[in-house]
Amino acid sequence: MAGGWSRDGAVQDQIEDSVNDAVAAARARLPKGESALYCRECGEDIPEKRRIAVPGVQTCVACQSGKDASVRHSAINRRGSKDSQLR
Repeated sequence: MAGGWSRDGAVQDQIEDSVNDAVAAARARLPKGESALYCRECGEDIPEKRRIAVPGVQTCVACQSGKDASVRHSAINRRGSKDSQLR
């Protein structure tokens, strides 16, 4: 966390960097390429609107929801912003 001899606005810069890192990481995890017609997990049809909305999608909504629920997120803020200390 910025403090001591850091310049004015350094805390805001750290917060913005943390947000930008999270956005970049989320975009990197998005599927790319051609969407599948059938779900890789269960074999059900993937609706056309989902294939258009999420290019490169490989799973149906139900299977993706199950995968998303099992993902663990880190509670550690690498940049040490005050927000991570409030959890």
